[in-house]
Amino acid sequence: LIIASLTISAILVFFIVPLTIVVFIYLTNILLLVYQRNNELKADPLSDVWNSVRKTIASFWDIYARIWHGYELHGVKNLPEGPGILVYYHGAIPIDYLYFLSRLFLWKKRLCLSVADHFVFRLPGLRLLLGVTGVIPGTREECLVALKNGYLVSISPGGVREALFSDESYQLMWGNRKGFAQVALEAKVPIIPMYTQNVREGYRMFKERRFFRQLYESTRLPFTPPYGGLPVKFRTYIGKPIPYDPNITAEELVEKVSKFLFSFQTKTAVQDLISKHQTIPGSIWKALLERFDKRRK
Repeated sequence: LIIASLTISAILVFFIVPLTIVVFIYLTNILLLVYQRNNELKADPLSDVWNSVRKTIASFWDIYARIWHGYELHGVKNLPEGPGILVYYHGAIPIDYLYFLSRLFLWKKRLCLSVADHFVFRLPGLRLLLGVTGVIPGTREECLVALKNGYLVSISPGGVREALFSDESYQLMWGNRKGFAQVALEAKVPIIPMYTQNVREGYRMFKERRFFRQLYESTRLPFTPPYGGLPVKFRTYIGKPIPYDPNITAEELVEKVSKFLFSFQTKTAVQDLISKHQTIPGSIWKALLERFDKRRK
């Protein structure tokens, strides 16, 4: 009985915060449904009529970010006034990205559209939340329309694979994904790198096992649960934009070398942010101490 109690307690400690985040996300969707029903809203989820409830949601997550992770956002001035593609490293749980979206909306009243994996749209009961917060499929057409309409569009080229199988070494797992570079060239917009310090110390995945890797590659579903949720220090850094080069023509988009160089430049920019702001390998203890280090900004 004692062993069983200790085991259950350990499981709760490891998984309670990630589960709490899931509960909060569904409660947020319920809030939106109540707001929609009370106001009899049938407007486009991206329209400004939703801004008041967006502010409420953003305020909640920003308070959570401040209390639990002492969250800081740096480099907002690097975001262009118009459209652009934001490229970021994907933690085990992208809660840091949710913090970024919330603070960006509170500070700038700006909605950044987010490219998500297909499995996200299969999750039950989140349709309205995904619409109001600007989560979109990662198709070329969707991204181009969003950029044409003046939105920032964010994407993590590593996606779920990076979330599941990267670790405290913070290695990017982008493979040969260069679609975002093609879209940036076609839309003539800059690419802006972004990274959150200590995101892997806050939430982690179990060490990669061949079975789980094969299971993901065959189903594209994240079966491995995250654990952790320690109140480590989170700082999100937005790097300097990589500008659109007018000398690159549309024909050059199909050339592997041009696409590879552009993608490699972006990958290097994100890796530079990691190297500059992250202790490698990541340390949970150091990340916790940073919450109380007043000298480091």
